[in-house]
Amino acid sequence: MLYVDGKWVGAGEAAVDPEDRGYNFGDGVYEVVRIYKGKLFQWDAHIERMERSAKEIQMKMPWSAQELLDIAKQLMEKNGITAQDDATLYMQVSRGNSPRVHDIPGDVKPVLIGFARKKDRPLADHKKGLKAALIEDIRWLRCDIKSISLLGAVMVKQYAKDTGAQDAILHRDGIITECSAANLFAVKNGELYTHPANNLILKGITRDVVIELATKNGLTVHEKPFDTKFLLQADEIFLTSTTAEVMPVISVDGQAIADGLVGSVTQKLQTLFEQHIEEAVLV
Repeated sequence: MLYVDGKWVGAGEAAVDPEDRGYNFGDGVYEVVRIYKGKLFQWDAHIERMERSAKEIQMKMPWSAQELLDIAKQLMEKNGITAQDDATLYMQVSRGNSPRVHDIPGDVKPVLIGFARKKDRPLADHKKGLKAALIEDIRWLRCDIKSISLLGAVMVKQYAKDTGAQDAILHRDGIITECSAANLFAVKNGELYTHPANNLILKGITRDVVIELATKNGLTVHEKPFDTKFLLQADEIFLTSTTAEVMPVISVDGQAIADGLVGSVTQKLQTLFEQHIEEAVLV
């Protein structure tokens, strides 16, 4: 079952107005929330970010946080997600239906859609890591907004896959930003480096959790720009996202990172993240 503009509809029954601004312009915002064993993970942080994204595009969210939570719980129930299931929940808000002009209309009503799907954790990939490719960051300059307009991200991911890699590590004029749909960390001499959370990257929920866990457990985190040379000379690389969690990257452009194995700092953070899930959700 899907939630579409106040109605519950079956798969294949959902309808989008031809002049929905999300459909015409990519004019909207979204969030993907992880569900562990039937419980929402970092829900408040996701909703706070969605509200910020909406504010940044001058769109007022007409739903309260509690109303969104009620819809999320119904989505889980109606899609059979139980205490035994890992899953993801998708919520999207478009600006709404309005005659197709570029100007932001003043009297349009936002449209909320949502769905939930069972989804296993990528535990096997956590052990072996991914291969990445360096790709020029061709996306827009407001990557801090979680916009539904994702064509740039789709393209860079495909460019990477065309080289035989599994994901793209993006750079602007040689400065590393993030991945196609994840934040990126490099490890050097036991310390973490990641791009600062400005307009060039999304301030990831998992990114924030990992930074907090690292700091609390004696690891130094530098939120500062670094270049492709530094990346390729790193001791370890990993990416973070809601669905990938803490994912090692073992090679870039066919060049092994250090010995090409999952590093000890990455493994430590994976363990800390697992403990955090247990403490935050599964208690």
